[in-house]
Amino acid sequence: MSEVLNWSRRMCVAGCMALLFASVAWSKDKDKNAAGKDVDSGSFGVFTSGHRVATEVFSIKQGGEGSVVSSEFKSEQGEQKAEQSSNLELTPSVELRRYEWKEISPEKTQATVSPSDTFLIERFGDGGGDKEHEQNFLLPASTSILDDYFFVHREVLAWKYLATACKQDKDKGGLGCPLGQKVQLGTLNPHARSSMAVTIEFTGKDKVTIRGAQRELSRFVLRSETGDWAFWLDDQFKLIRLLSDGGTEVVRD
Repeated sequence: MSEVLNWSRRMCVAGCMALLFASVAWSKDKDKNAAGKDVDSGSFGVFTSGHRVATEVFSIKQGGEGSVVSSEFKSEQGEQKAEQSSNLELTPSVELRRYEWKEISPEKTQATVSPSDTFLIERFGDGGGDKEHEQNFLLPASTSILDDYFFVHREVLAWKYLATACKQDKDKGGLGCPLGQKVQLGTLNPHARSSMAVTIEFTGKDKVTIRGAQRELSRFVLRSETGDWAFWLDDQFKLIRLLSDGGTEVVRD
């Protein structure tokens, strides 16, 4: 917690990241900001072989009680449709309070994850009359949720990397991230009901063409046992593009 608070004081001018992590400033004005302030919102298009196959609509809000990251994922390929939603609640110290995801179609399933002492407890079932199942993970509440289909979780994970590895650049303004520095972060994938460590590193500035316009963005690489993702953030630390080593591309609309 102290690491996050120290970072947030250094980065008071860092836009949306400061809004997410500066817990002290928000708690002092708890009642005024009870409804929450919009840190980031929008949608991502998911593409394979150049064709759009899915859309994720998301929002990140910050209030006196912490942060809420909400997302809806929809895909439609021929007659096959899929729809899921998620809601991630974080404490002011950016630890997990509760996570919930629901699959609306083609199946109806749901799961929740919440902390209990030194465990994270996942409860899952069909949401009907069937008995709910439970699985425990020996993981702290600081573990990041990195669920399938919800790419906004990668943005929150990227902000954790920036909070850990990067410092305020007084000469150039904004953040200064050392090239090649790797940070390992613990994650939980509730869909797969599995945990794993991932590493993120900053690889430098990169010129990327987004919808016909060239932009200079900061490039990072997320590596894990299930595959690698390159991702690009703009100067406001917002996730603009992701590209998996399998060819899936995600682009902010």
